[in-house]
Amino acid sequence: MIAPPQPSPGGGREVEGKRFSTDAWQPWYADYGVCVNSGTYDGLGYEAAVDAIAGDLRNKRLGDKQVQWRLRDWGISRQRYWGTPIPIIHCEACGDVPVPDAGLPVVLPEDLVPDGTGNPLAKLPAFLATACPKCGKPARRETDTMDTFVDSSWYFLRFCCPDRDDAMVDERAAYWMPVDQYIGGIEHAILHLLYSRFWTKVMRDLGLVRDDEPFTNLLTQGMVLNEIFYRKAEGGRITYYNPADVDVRLDEAGKRTGAVLKGDGRPVESDGIGTMSKSKNNGVDPQALIDQYGADTARFFIIFTSPPEQSLEWSDAGVEGAHRFLRRLWTFAAQWSAAISETSKSRSGRVSGYTFPADLAGRAPHVAKLRREIHAILGQADYDMQRMQFNTVASAAMKMLNALQDAAAKPLDAPGEAPGTFQLALHEGMSVLLRVLYPITPHLGHALWRELGFAGDPMDAPWPAVDKSALETDEIELVVQVNGKLRGHVRVAKDADRARIEQAALANEGVRKHVEGRQTKKIVVVPGKLVNIVVA
Repeated sequence: MIAPPQPSPGGGREVEGKRFSTDAWQPWYADYGVCVNSGTYDGLGYEAAVDAIAGDLRNKRLGDKQVQWRLRDWGISRQRYWGTPIPIIHCEACGDVPVPDAGLPVVLPEDLVPDGTGNPLAKLPAFLATACPKCGKPARRETDTMDTFVDSSWYFLRFCCPDRDDAMVDERAAYWMPVDQYIGGIEHAILHLLYSRFWTKVMRDLGLVRDDEPFTNLLTQGMVLNEIFYRKAEGGRITYYNPADVDVRLDEAGKRTGAVLKGDGRPVESDGIGTMSKSKNNGVDPQALIDQYGADTARFFIIFTSPPEQSLEWSDAGVEGAHRFLRRLWTFAAQWSAAISETSKSRSGRVSGYTFPADLAGRAPHVAKLRREIHAILGQADYDMQRMQFNTVASAAMKMLNALQDAAAKPLDAPGEAPGTFQLALHEGMSVLLRVLYPITPHLGHALWRELGFAGDPMDAPWPAVDKSALETDEIELVVQVNGKLRGHVRVAKDADRARIEQAALANEGVRKHVEGRQTKKIVVVPGKLVNIVVA
């Protein structure tokens, strides 16, 4: 077991009369710790303890440490029509004969329709009947086909050289491989990924490729979930119904009372939330979604709703929310298109001109505030993009639009400010927003980029860089506490002395009601962070 956490004088949980910090409990359940009350293993970390225990078991001839793994035997033949043909010809005289190179590839007929009564290839004489390549006597083709894993386990290698007709791969595979980033569902991590690694090592041993591993990085994406509705007939047969065909009934308080099929008004049962699948008929028709909202709405909803590695619960209300945001962005861009376009023309449409410290340094407070917000949000989005937390990148785009709309509600040019300064900041902010949003909503991003007069194509535009000068401010925000409890925030000049900081803290409305009528014993100022007022 690991060493116990230490008592905490502050918050947390109380156990056996002692208060422990909440953070101190985390290692008990989430991290490897240090052995205690374990005899000779006391003080050993996880790996050292495992090695020591394994060594003692080995010395006593009671056991040893091993790494176990399992790769299932792979049966590649299936009774399917649509898989890759197995190039074998069966001859009564010669046995199983490979199809000669000149007869490859074996091409499946394209006019067959499976009817559920077996493999249709076995019923098609034009495909089945052939001549033996060895003796020339009548023979028959193999009608089993290979599992699709045979193709999907090395398709990425074929992508490197798809026009090579006389070999599986060529030297271009050495240039393009390994794949930089692999993204797939959890079922791929234990099936496709495993066999792709196996197949790559086989091709390596055959001298066809150089790499030991096919993929450099792995991102296992979560599954998309939706509610499952069904009816069970008297004989036990279950029929599943798509959620789009079901009306959920609510009472006056909004509490769910049941669900009925739209077609006949009769009740259906809910089996809870589950992975979208054809067997449960709980998928969402992407074409219907695209027809109603557009592809970008679907993309934004899926990316925004959850981190890529977590499961996503489908929500029609969430889709509508994503659509509202994109409509709001379009409306805002249309409202300011003339101002932004004119600014684009004045800057000669240069992509390199999409950062503006020289033009905007030292400008009006509301312009400086806008740039500070845009570049602070961009810094977080840049970090999240690199670690593939795309949901917070989508959230950053929403925050940028909010900042632009808030700034646009104020006077365009403050007194003493050069004309057009706000339009210049707006131009910069929109260029940053559209470039951040473009990987998520490429159709909308491309259209607005062109409409607003930005140069070139957003796909070729550089990812925006954070302007550190925009993050500088003449003011800082301090946390104000009373007896260690948060009671408010104050903004003071960056170079304010202690007396001014104390004065601002005591004048804060949230602080006054907690100190009025009480004796102030002392005021603690932590520069750049907080003020703590200690009262009797």
